[in-house]
Amino acid sequence: MPHDLFETPGIEETAKPVATLRVNGAMVEALPEGALWWPAERMLIVADLHLEKGSSFAARGIALPPYDTRATLARLESLIARLAPDSLVALGDSFHDRLAGERLPEDDRAKIRALASRTDWIWMEGNHDPLPPEGLGGRAVSHLAIGPLRLRHEPQPAPAPGEIAGHLHPCAAVHIRGRRLRRRCFASDGQRLIMPAFGAYAGGLNVLDAAYDDLLPGLSFHAWMMGAKSVVPVAATRLSAD
Repeated sequence: MPHDLFETPGIEETAKPVATLRVNGAMVEALPEGALWWPAERMLIVADLHLEKGSSFAARGIALPPYDTRATLARLESLIARLAPDSLVALGDSFHDRLAGERLPEDDRAKIRALASRTDWIWMEGNHDPLPPEGLGGRAVSHLAIGPLRLRHEPQPAPAPGEIAGHLHPCAAVHIRGRRLRRRCFASDGQRLIMPAFGAYAGGLNVLDAAYDDLLPGLSFHAWMMGAKSVVPVAATRLSAD
């Protein structure tokens, strides 16, 4: 049995390492790492890093390996090295809580500073982290409007043409040949896009949950489901709830 959704017979859409989407007229690329690449602006967009989630849980007596920040930054560093973006936008909840900066190991702090020095790093305000920790580089904004796109942390009720947002950590599930596969995903109806969480320990909320009803009304959207090496669109009518 194939190990990856996109190696499984029965998916009609063509799996590609990079999936190109049109959002309010802008052509963007959904990457299997869970980031969005906007070639026209040479902009890399990520959402919900939730750095130091492991240490937050540990402080409450919930044992998690304390390596989530390191793993998340390693994936991000690889993307920056490959794409050399002019700018990087982190769409909020980059840190799991307001005290995350105090728990951030110095080597991870140095890594963030080094990455931020290589591009125009933009921290967006999130509900977990209204402001990023000091001394990490980059600049902080509440939202960002560029051409046809509007970038913010928390998605607004439809219609919201051009909105790129995070916050909800979208996931999707589909049944293929008797197997139920659940993956993080990009959710888009062509007018707006909701980003998957990039953080190693970030969970996910099924795109058929009621929380999406005012954002992606009906079933006229696609879940761009992430595999290890590729991203494939699956129509909402083919998805299954949790």
